[in-house]
Amino acid sequence: MKDHPPALRRLPAVLVVIAVALLALVPVLTGASARRAGAAAVPAGFAYRCGIHFCLDGRTFYFAGANTYDLFTFGSGSGDTETQYMDKARIDAHFANLQADKVTVLRVWMFSHEDWHGFEKSKGVYNEQEFAQFDYIIQSAKAHGVRLIPVFENYWEAYGGIDTRLQWEGLSGGHPGRAAFFDKTRCPGCFTSYKNYVSHALNRVNHYSGIKYKDDPTIFAWELMNEPRYQDQSASENVSGTTLRAWVDEMGAFVKGIDPNHMLGTGLEGHGTKYGFGGDEGNPFVFIHQSPYVDFTSAHPYPTESWANLSIDQTKALIRAWISDSHTLVGKPFFMGEFNVHNVDRSAWWSALFPDFEAADGDGSAFWWYQDRSVDGKFGVSAGAPELAAFRAHSQRQAARNGAGPSNSPSPSPSPSPSPSPSASPSPSPSPSVTPAACTVTYRLSDWGSSFNADVTIKNGGATAINGWTLVFSFPGDQTINSVWNAKATQSGKRVTAVNESWTGTIPAGGSVNFGLNGRSTTGTNGVPAQFTLNGAVCAKG
Repeated sequence: MKDHPPALRRLPAVLVVIAVALLALVPVLTGASARRAGAAAVPAGFAYRCGIHFCLDGRTFYFAGANTYDLFTFGSGSGDTETQYMDKARIDAHFANLQADKVTVLRVWMFSHEDWHGFEKSKGVYNEQEFAQFDYIIQSAKAHGVRLIPVFENYWEAYGGIDTRLQWEGLSGGHPGRAAFFDKTRCPGCFTSYKNYVSHALNRVNHYSGIKYKDDPTIFAWELMNEPRYQDQSASENVSGTTLRAWVDEMGAFVKGIDPNHMLGTGLEGHGTKYGFGGDEGNPFVFIHQSPYVDFTSAHPYPTESWANLSIDQTKALIRAWISDSHTLVGKPFFMGEFNVHNVDRSAWWSALFPDFEAADGDGSAFWWYQDRSVDGKFGVSAGAPELAAFRAHSQRQAARNGAGPSNSPSPSPSPSPSPSPSASPSPSPSPSVTPAACTVTYRLSDWGSSFNADVTIKNGGATAINGWTLVFSFPGDQTINSVWNAKATQSGKRVTAVNESWTGTIPAGGSVNFGLNGRSTTGTNGVPAQFTLNGAVCAKG
């Protein structure tokens, strides 16, 4: 078992858990979306996945972020909720520092089973004072222009984690015992208590804004768990990831059933012998992230740990491998959810890694960790630290890449310069020369009953490029499109006509393009369309 580099499991228990964040940015379900042509209005201000990238208000959204896991502990943890239990001035000051250093997305803990600042101190008993503090964290994040990625639970023992949930069911934690948490035959109660907590959090009404967490666009995304794994139950399971994938699918479907508007991540580390970083731990990067309920991939590189011992160039290659697999094999954005180095020149490392991350078309990063007080000499980064100059430059370059139309493939450019805006010229006229054998359409459905997502990939099997395309298909039941990315779509009854955007108009010989859609549905009616017609020719189904 590899020694776990990042943070929490070794932090003093007194620090407690979650530092989350949601944010009441824009009232939900209001306003027309500028990003869709011929599609219905979508919730305003929500970040979403558009193919292999993140998008916001119709444009790609690249970001530079950080972690502050302990925000939920700012305050005495006792006494009057508004004036003692939480320290509003400290929370606001920290967000002001984050804003000044150009942190746009903050990953935070929203879990703890400890007595001090615990969210759920005993099974099914939720601490109103702690959730009230989280309400304020969301409000302060909103006021300072920061979006949040709250994490629901911890694999490691810090703040109780899943070991505590196992203890509630009469089971022991630690390694390898805590793997039972992910096995419904061994711990059905673990599934129930986790779902109950998630439901309570998503349906929580912020007492400052009156907005439910699930309706607040200041939440960038949720993560199921900090660094889940199903390790050392069997040699085959370490490689296959079957049990953890089943857990991710079930919990992902549960989250999406309550909250279809926010993105969802796993919180995975990205370890694996395939990458030469860590070992096989029952959580293979590609297979787990291929879950239809997961919107982006994640990895946590700590290259200077003794068990990793990577050089800067080796770290660049590692991160590029994750980005490539995320975009080409999984088909989703890549989020470097934690990373840092120690006992080296951190400014030099950051100055080398960030530009290469951008050149490889990395979607979002979050260093570990931005502290408000000097409590961690190994990975803690405080306001005024010299390495933050490299981070601010990274954040500015990521922001400069925003505003371009969603791309469907990684940028081939070796430089981190901003991507150009899509051409203002009209899309190419559809090519009529498409034969039935020359196109294949793959329609991946994520069905949540009353809502659904569909990822549609068009593959050109012909010998010449397709310049401009129109894809026609019919929904099998009662489906209505809400939003579309990487294409324009109109709907007449069940019939859908999708037309390329300017940046997805050309499908090279042997190549493919991807677009996606989100919609409303009647439970039990979703399915894959029976036939797809591209520029008048019937395509094979992938």
